[in-house]
Amino acid sequence: MPKKKARRRKHKSAHQEVVYTCDSCGEEIVVPVDISAGTHQDYVEDCPVCCHPMTLHVDIDPDGEAHVEGEHE
Repeated sequence: MPKKKARRRKHKSAHQEVVYTCDSCGEEIVVPVDISAGTHQDYVEDCPVCCHPMTLHVDIDPDGEAHVEGEHE
């Protein structure tokens, strides 16, 4: 299944909220991102709606904006 790009919400702090769409249930999920934790982050988080594990790939661009893609674990 192809990765889905997420929309981002702009914030000017070390933490941002980004949105991805769960591959299992189709819900838009808001996740907090600590942009001080590095320019590339991978972690697994269960969807809070359907409980399926998702691997989240977070990249921070040079402007400090977070981008996240989610895929099935």
